Amino acid sequence: MPVNLSNTKPLAWDAASLDADTKAMLDNLQPNILQAHVRESLSLLLLNFGDGADGRRFLKALVPLMKSARKHLDEVRAFNKTKAPGTPYVGVGISRLGYLKLGHETAKFGDNAFKSGLKRRKDTLSDPPVSAWEPQYQGEIHAVVLIGDATPEPVAATRKRVLALLPKTAKVLGEETGAGLRDDQGRGIEHFGYVDGRSQPLFLADQVAQEPGTNWNPFFPLSHVLVADPLAPHPSRHFGSYLVLRKLEQNVRAFREAEDSLADALGLTGADRPRAGAMLVGRFRNGTPLRLHDRPSSAGFPVQNDFSYRDDPGSRCPVGAHIRKANPRDSRDEGLERVLGVMMARRGQTYGSRTDRPWDDAPPQTRPTGGVGLLFMAFNSSLQSQFEFTQQSWADNPDFPAGGTGHDPVIGQGKRDVKVRFPKQWGSSALGAPQHQVPQTVTMKGGEYFFMPSLAYLKSLG
Repeated sequence: MPVNLSNTKPLAWDAASLDADTKAMLDNLQPNILQAHVRESLSLLLLNFGDGADGRRFLKALVPLMKSARKHLDEVRAFNKTKAPGTPYVGVGISRLGYLKLGHETAKFGDNAFKSGLKRRKDTLSDPPVSAWEPQYQGEIHAVVLIGDATPEPVAATRKRVLALLPKTAKVLGEETGAGLRDDQGRGIEHFGYVDGRSQPLFLADQVAQEPGTNWNPFFPLSHVLVADPLAPHPSRHFGSYLVLRKLEQNVRAFREAEDSLADALGLTGADRPRAGAMLVGRFRNGTPLRLHDRPSSAGFPVQNDFSYRDDPGSRCPVGAHIRKANPRDSRDEGLERVLGVMMARRGQTYGSRTDRPWDDAPPQTRPTGGVGLLFMAFNSSLQSQFEFTQQSWADNPDFPAGGTGHDPVIGQGKRDVKVRFPKQWGSSALGAPQHQVPQTVTMKGGEYFFMPSLAYLKSLG
């Protein structure tokens, strides 16, 4: 029977009763979509095919280096039991121009943003002009190859095998190198120093079982991330996902200066000063949600995710905080992101090296102003309804979710004319004086939209 992407129960991928079509879907789906693959070390290759036939042969030749989502899930389960390492991750995405180069029409793809390409959507997203993007993103990108693993050595070996398959008519436009960033507790963080990667949509039964909650349900149906692969042999059994890739450079010094300025403006001293940064992000650096606590939890405390904003008008976590703008949770009865189908499966990776400790309280002058950031990657069933809606209608909208909210302090783009106000004390309705918004400290340096096709499609190429 055809795969039901709208099933209201999480997918029990290892159930004995799993039907043949669902097994075929998992056996032909790329990993890293339904569950993140370990990518402490990452190589990202941006490719241009000079000849379409050569490009088709190259993509087909990559298949033996790739694994299915089902094999990846088996490896995860084996690792949890025996700590046996899995195999390297190789993922492939193809852009609209890439499909055209390979000799395909793109009319069967249902996402208009994908069929336009990221460059044509820059005004919608308030992105910089393409001339300001890094050179490797200004050209015609046909495909991206992602190579990841827990350590650099297997990534380097797999990268060498991938490049050996590349025909002479193709060229590498550029390469990005990602490396996991962790705090002193071993938790994944981004370059501003905050724990990252929480509040992900979960699709699989074993994932959901590991994150029970009464205030927030992390389960989302497969229709949130998968679509039929229109060019695969059997679209009813072969699926893929739309990938957005954006290189986001972070000015850490400017963000830390903004934290200090806000703390000074609100009169925060001593142990209360970290609350200024938490009001911008929505969590303290160690992941403690400001919605639940006025100070960060003690070291080693698990990062909490079972909370809502149902009874918080902004006196605890400001409505303009990053995690509240990007994931309003239950701003409506069933959750705004759930009603609109917005939340994305984020699979980003930090890039750039630094000698300081991102999680500590060293002076802002010791922090980098560029050269570090995030390779933002997210899987969508609709780029328009998920990524673009989040960026345009939430992050870049100074009046979401209410007038005077301001831009998203972390990822918002555009002119920041609106002044914003913050609670003087945690849980108090009394607001401080209007403040200038945090300056834009994240700069988009380039990117592209891709479709991550099924393995069945790649195998069918000749």
